Order: sequence, then structure tokens, then C-alpha cells
Amino acid sequence: MHSFEQGFLERHPIPHSLLRTVRAIGEYKGKETLFKQQVPQALDSLRSTAIIQSTVSSNRIEGIKAPEDRMERIAEHKTAPRNRSEQEIAGYRDVVATIHTNYANIPFTVNTVLQLHRDLYKFTAQQGGRWKLTDNVISETRPDGTQFVRFTPTPAYLTAEAMDRLHMAFREHIERQEIDQLLLIATYILDFLCIHPFTDGNGRMARLLSLLLLYQSGYEVGRYISLERIIEDHREGYYDALYKSSQGWHKREHSLLPWWEYFLGVVLLGAYREFEQRVGELAWSHGAKTQMAKDALHRLPTVFRLADLARACPGVSRPTLKRVLSEFKASGQVRCIKSGRSATWEKIGHWTS
Repeated sequence: MHSFEQGFLERHPIPHSLLRTVRAIGEYKGKETLFKQQVPQALDSLRSTAIIQSTVSSNRIEGIKAPEDRMERIAEHKTAPRNRSEQEIAGYRDVVATIHTNYANIPFTVNTVLQLHRDLYKFTAQQGGRWKLTDNVISETRPDGTQFVRFTPTPAYLTAEAMDRLHMAFREHIERQEIDQLLLIATYILDFLCIHPFTDGNGRMARLLSLLLLYQSGYEVGRYISLERIIEDHREGYYDALYKSSQGWHKREHSLLPWWEYFLGVVLLGAYREFEQRVGELAWSHGAKTQMAKDALHRLPTVFRLADLARACPGVSRPTLKRVLSEFKASGQVRCIKSGRSATWEKIGHWTS
């Protein structure tokens, strides 16, 4: 059984605090569209950082360890993996890249889940892309070294059927459009983790599927702010919410609220808030550098070279300098009197900033 069956979702109470979270995420989603139009350069910087952070954090959550510099170099395709841990890091990196570039063309089916899991392990000797063959448990090690079982997932022999039913029910709820997509996505991820369909890699797959479903629903903040890094930063809350919402899951006597609040409030809303802050910082930085170039241009002699302008404002990129010159050229304040590697410019007309 799972959370989508027999009207469980329709009857589940939704507090006003959660409705406010969903509404706030919707508002941030609108801002995301504006940011893409207004400050595309800032988003490029965030995107490259997020991919590295996602790869490193999601593997570190699962205890897959490698030196920090090695993990980052693998995430950036700057070195080849040389052991099992690094192979798993490279696999995650490639699946993240697949989702980032092709999410719109990826059908959300059981076969897709299997294919992504196969790709997760493509660099290792372990075979991915098949459901677990033996039962597994979710356990925790106490401080004294003893272990206790936090949750017993769906048995291996029922896993294929459980995943088929989960995907069918999820698709039906999406098509009916009676419940907010964000709640449906969070619920799918909880049920996926409760089924625990693979022998290994369930946590990483849950985070990858979260990205895929959010992107397909128009929530692309994970491109710019690593959701995996936020989960790592709030790891205790992750396990606590998962534990609370999984209790009674087999009998559909569980509460989705702790997981909803964590997935939507802590992770997704937290990512959007950080996104707005970071875009603001980068946009301000971009504007400050543009103004620096304009101020330097005023101080230069009537005839100057691009290299002179570059020396006058260290730290400002060549594209920014050329953009400022193009702006002044369009306003009739400068003209290029010699092109090429030694490009030379001349100030003309009335000068204003």
C-alpha cells in the first residue's frame, strides 16, 4: 500500500502554515523566470557551482567519501575516477547532467527510474538498473555501536508491483490536478523511500528523482542552488522527518506532514530564498564592476587602448569592458579608430556617465 491509494491524500489534513509555504514557493517560481531574463550571467555562475555541490553533497550524505579536491575534480570532469567511491561520484555527476539538460524529454516511468539507476552505477562493477533481490531494512547505529531498525521497507518480491502501482497512482493524481503538484512530488519521494526499491543507491535516486519531478513541474531552483547541499546541511532534519512520516506507512496510518514540511519548507523554500539572495549579490557585483569600468573610462586620456582600460580596473572581465565600450559607442561618446589585438579608441562628443 502507499500514500496515493484509497483517498488517503484527499483526506489528509493540510495546515495553513503548509499552504503558506506552497504559496511562497509559487511566488519565488515567478521571480525565477524574471531572474532568467534580467541577470543571465549571474545564473551561469550559480549553475556551475550547483552541479559540483550536488554531486559532492549527495554522495557524502550516503557515506561515499573521497578527498574534497578529488570529488570536485571528478564533478568537473577534470579527472577520471580511480576507485569505487569515485566511480559512484562520477555516476551521480552524469545522471545530474542528464536531468539538467534533458528533463523535458524524459518520461517519468518505472523504466526511467531503472535506467537512471543503471546510469548511476555505470562506472562500477555493481549492476544497476534492477530492483532489489533481497529484503532490506533502514537501520541506525546508536552511540554505543548497537543498531536498531528504523523502518522495514516493502519486501523484495513485492517491489516491482509496488513501483508499478506507485507510478500509476502518481500519474493519475497529476492528471486530475486536484492536489497541488508540489505535495504530490513530495509524497512520491516519501513513498519511493519507503518502498526502498534498490539494494543500494535509494537515497541518491530519491534526490535525483526530486530534481527531475521539480524541473518537469517548472521548479528549476535546483539548477542554481544545490538541493542536495541543503539536505546535507539539514541532515538530522531529513532523517527525523523521514522517520516520523514513515511510521504506520504500511497500514496507511502515517502522517505526511513532517515530510511535507521538510521537503517543501526546509529544502525547496530554503533553496528559493538562498537563490534570491545569491542572485541579488551577483547582480550587484555585476553592476558594481560595470560602474567601475565606466569610471575608469572617464579617467583615461582622449585616445586609449582596450589594454589601458583593463589595467585601470583590475578584476573586471574583458566581456564587461567590451560591453561598456559598446554602450558608449552606441551613445556617440567613443569610436574605435583601430581594431584588432591593439584596438584603439577615441573619446568624442559630450561626456556623461
